[in-house]
Amino acid sequence: MRYQRIHAGVFQARPNRFIAHVELSGKTEICHVKNTGRCRELLVPGAAVYLEEAQNPARKTRFDLIAVQKGERLINMDAQAPNKVFQEWAEEGNFQKNLTLLKPETTFGASRFDFYWEAGPISGFVEVKGVTLEQDGVVLFPDAPTERGVKHLEELVKARQAGYEAAVCFLIQMERVEWFQPNDGTHPAFGAALRRARDAGVEVLALDCRVGPDFLEAGRAVEVRL
Repeated sequence: MRYQRIHAGVFQARPNRFIAHVELSGKTEICHVKNTGRCRELLVPGAAVYLEEAQNPARKTRFDLIAVQKGERLINMDAQAPNKVFQEWAEEGNFQKNLTLLKPETTFGASRFDFYWEAGPISGFVEVKGVTLEQDGVVLFPDAPTERGVKHLEELVKARQAGYEAAVCFLIQMERVEWFQPNDGTHPAFGAALRRARDAGVEVLALDCRVGPDFLEAGRAVEVRL
């Protein structure tokens, strides 16, 4: 996926989870943060960030904060991007052979999954999770407790028991990582739910991404360690 009208700035502060103060061309801009996670290890004062200028002049905030530089890594932190990247990747034939349908936002049971798909006689559901937390080359999810994430995994198990294929894809919004694992230290219940889902036949995928100030593209499969 591609972004338009990109500007480089310097992160100053995050008064709340929705907005950030960014220095841009010598002026402080109030920007929309497209990720409600903690992102404490990313949004530190002085960090280089990239902003997308909004197309709608009537918006309250003129810019969206979409990426941040962490050491040598550029990390995309747009929470809306992983689904778009997964869809592009799947439609290119990388997810299922002979894919005939990939439908976003489909309800099953008590959850709305990111995608429902069909390929010949088989069909299934996919939930996509964006990953931005990295520690010494290892990437982890979640960066904050997520009861919603646990619920999604439980519903994927129910879908699998009902005869559907089921998968969760952790879309890693950076490249050059070692492996993916659940963040048991932050939310042990999510890690436990992920292992139960794996044991019940839910496929657990992880993909890294090629990242630039103006693009995010699916890269290679990353080892999953549960």
